[in-house]
Amino acid sequence: MSAHPTPLSETKRTFFGHPYGLMTLFTTEMWERFSYYSMRAILLYFLIDVTTNDGLGLEKGIGEALTQVYSASVFLLAVIGGWVADRVWGPRRATLYGGIVIVIGHVLLALPIVVTSYLGIMFVALGTGLLKPNISTMVGALYYNDDPRRDGGFSIFYMGINIGSLVSPFAVAAARNWGGYHAGFSVAAIGMAVALILFIFGRKNLPADVDHVPNPLSAEEKKKVTLAVLGALVIVAILMSIYNRFTGVGIIVTVIDTLSLFSVLAPITYFIVMFKSPQVTSAERSRLAAFIPLFLAAMLFWMIFEQAASSMSSFAKDNTELNTGFVTINPEWFQSVNPIFIVALTPIFASFWSHWGSRIPTATKITIGIGLGGLSFIWLGVWAGVYSGVKAPWWVLFLTFIIQTVGELFLSPVGLAATTMLAPRAFKSQAMALWFLASASGQAIAAQTLKATANMSNTSVFISTGAVALIFTVILAALNPWIGRHIHTQEAK
Repeated sequence: MSAHPTPLSETKRTFFGHPYGLMTLFTTEMWERFSYYSMRAILLYFLIDVTTNDGLGLEKGIGEALTQVYSASVFLLAVIGGWVADRVWGPRRATLYGGIVIVIGHVLLALPIVVTSYLGIMFVALGTGLLKPNISTMVGALYYNDDPRRDGGFSIFYMGINIGSLVSPFAVAAARNWGGYHAGFSVAAIGMAVALILFIFGRKNLPADVDHVPNPLSAEEKKKVTLAVLGALVIVAILMSIYNRFTGVGIIVTVIDTLSLFSVLAPITYFIVMFKSPQVTSAERSRLAAFIPLFLAAMLFWMIFEQAASSMSSFAKDNTELNTGFVTINPEWFQSVNPIFIVALTPIFASFWSHWGSRIPTATKITIGIGLGGLSFIWLGVWAGVYSGVKAPWWVLFLTFIIQTVGELFLSPVGLAATTMLAPRAFKSQAMALWFLASASGQAIAAQTLKATANMSNTSVFISTGAVALIFTVILAALNPWIGRHIHTQEAK
């Protein structure tokens, strides 16, 4: 097979005018996201429900923190997944092995055994970290660099993500209502198994590049890396044991705290390495300095946005009137609001950016995004106070998700573009990893916040969190001219 895809004019089979391999990756990602969001929709409820209902019986604050740090670990492990593909397996094998690990994880969660449940969570996080960055890489491998269909191909691919995440909460809610949590996790296992089968049988539609290892480890390097990984695992295990022994917080809290620490330290380490690298010029360091406040804005936004599976899931189940007068909502259904409005609003935003995007500075767009994130929690906190002691109407949480979705459309694609634009040349290939770490660190902070505020009212937690984001919004707005000057100066050079 050629190392490059066959030009469209010579291809007999296409997928909406794109290389046929896009169908393989589209359907694989759609079902993988279906499985991921199926699990995420019920994970918190499973963790904190009583054991007589087949739950794990964790305290609400600990359950929310564990759910949040699980999601953070997916983004943290995605950095490792990208490295493994670049140095060891290539993107196809990394995706394949990651999918197998995810299936094992969902099967372990489907078993009504406490130990296998925790193992299942670990397996799903590890497998998703392997798969997440590499399937997108394979979409890029379908096209020549100057192929005008590239952007359209990614748009179709991301539509698969939203279809999977939109449908999954409805499917898993029905399964949980019918057979409990483990039936719900079985739905996730089936979804991932379908993804894996489609990926394996669709291999013939993918170019040879998907098996290419860009910078393979030498035999000597493999030995060193293996010893380093084993040594690091032993050291981490010892430190966790010491921490657990002296604090007495328990193994689950120890895991939460350890993953939170790694998630926060990882981006700090990345920035220090880049600033100190002799390969980074003084001009690039100036651009990198301008990127730091944008990175912090993204971190705070994801700290709020990704609580959809933790504090907002709790609010949906315990503090929201689910009877709309026409239909009774399952709390899992709220997880579909974001993908529904992503699909509905993306064409509008795409048209807006095409006509007006160049007139709005990058920093201003991100400022609007983090501002909307903060306002969403202020909105939710105020209404939680208004309906203190009784359940809030369904539309309160529904509109919260819509506000956050609009914020995401301002911040996420723009932040990703800023990452690739402002990263030093020597670190261009690692820019995506840095973007993943913004979400990982934000969610790690959310995990610690949820654990520390478990006894506070919803009003206090939501408003105080939103206020922090709004304060940073004001700071970022003040820094906009400075950021703009740095970006403009570097472009001129």
